[in-house]
Amino acid sequence: MDNSLKKRAKSRWARVHRVRNGLTSGTAIKPRLSVSKTNLHIYAQLIDDEKGVTIAGIGTQSKANKSLGKSKESAKTIGQQIAQIAKEKNINAVVFDRGRCKYHGLLAQLADAAREAGLNF
Repeated sequence: MDNSLKKRAKSRWARVHRVRNGLTSGTAIKPRLSVSKTNLHIYAQLIDDEKGVTIAGIGTQSKANKSLGKSKESAKTIGQQIAQIAKEKNINAVVFDRGRCKYHGLLAQLADAAREAGLNF
């Protein structure tokens, strides 16, 4: 592996853990809402860190959202859907984990849509 790739991977790992150190870990009552994005898609997961289990997950690559690409509208849709799934599982509050990404643009749209749909964080 090229040295620049190693440096980039190390920087990303450090950024993720710097953000995650300030968060409380997710529980069954208040799971961690982990949001990640790639060049083409957006994903959101509810994670119980105590058991190490993903409670629910949704993304633009799931069957219901195949027609969605990576846009602000799709981020709003994913935020509303993850909030709806959480409500079905009797989850009202979550810990928001933005990963290595800034709270800006798509992530802000997703978080705002989840808040409007009833999630507290």
